[in-house]
Amino acid sequence: MQEKISVVTGARGYVGYALVNELAARGAKIRLYLRHDSHELDHFGCEKVFGDISEPENLRAAFAGADTVYHVAGLIDITGTKDALVWKVNYEGTKNVVDACKAAGVKNLVFVSSVDAVPALSGHTLMTEPARFDPDAVPDAYAKSKAAASQYVIDASDDKLKTCVVMPSCCIGPDDIYGKNSVCTMIRLYDRGLFPCSLSFGAYNFIDVRDVAKGMIAAAEVGKGGECFFLSGERMTIDRFISTLAKINGRRPPRIRLSKRFLLTMLPLIRLLFRILKIPPILTAFSIEKICENCHFSNEKARRELGFAPMTATESLTDTVAWLKANPIDKDKETKKKK
Repeated sequence: MQEKISVVTGARGYVGYALVNELAARGAKIRLYLRHDSHELDHFGCEKVFGDISEPENLRAAFAGADTVYHVAGLIDITGTKDALVWKVNYEGTKNVVDACKAAGVKNLVFVSSVDAVPALSGHTLMTEPARFDPDAVPDAYAKSKAAASQYVIDASDDKLKTCVVMPSCCIGPDDIYGKNSVCTMIRLYDRGLFPCSLSFGAYNFIDVRDVAKGMIAAAEVGKGGECFFLSGERMTIDRFISTLAKINGRRPPRIRLSKRFLLTMLPLIRLLFRILKIPPILTAFSIEKICENCHFSNEKARRELGFAPMTATESLTDTVAWLKANPIDKDKETKKKK
């Protein structure tokens, strides 16, 4: 019997790398669809096909003979300056992936959406998966693109192609190989003494990226077609998150807690600091508003139907810190120069 092939788009991203790592650990035959080569993926021994998700013919060729496609590739923009590109990549690119799956006879498609595709309910109301995704119900270009793409994927599910949508919350965990994860960037800043304070406001829902990978595979294996799942973890206030980070590092939690008003006032200076340090802007008006929204995402459906059993945020943070200490920022820069 021919070995089943799993295709992964977006393997050079944080979630994509974790997925390839988990698939490889299970002995899966993996094909990567990449825009650019990456030697950090060589040790997995995967087949590589090069192209862009805006290229339908290349996608069909890449998916030929595949049993499952994991569509992880996407574009996140918290600056609000790339709206047209965000739509092109996240919606039109996903549409191309779905259509290519059908043309190539793929049996399973798992699409990585986002909790942002679902409108936040007021207060601390527990949020469950929506009956339908509505781009007009969410505020920004990223959320709209993910909502529209999610509904397209759901509607495409039939007796030949089973589709599932997973919506991870904020991913943390080890193996930030390319230095793209905003939380890992913040932890690096904290470790260098450049984030010596906490916040008096805000919270978010944190999930280990390795648990997200396991949830994606479970969606492909046992998820019902046309369904979506929150792959969420533990809600933590930002102050508790930073205090936990301090304890893991053997430090005292910061005594200074900045208010939202003060942080918004300081944004121009913060942006300048990020430019000087040559790091992605992890604090913007958008991200500040995001941590003020309701982030009570229920993972009960994923637990019930996928066997989803995520670790605690503290366990994940402990592993994250250990990995970052073993892979300091200087080594990360050297890795990027080799690419």
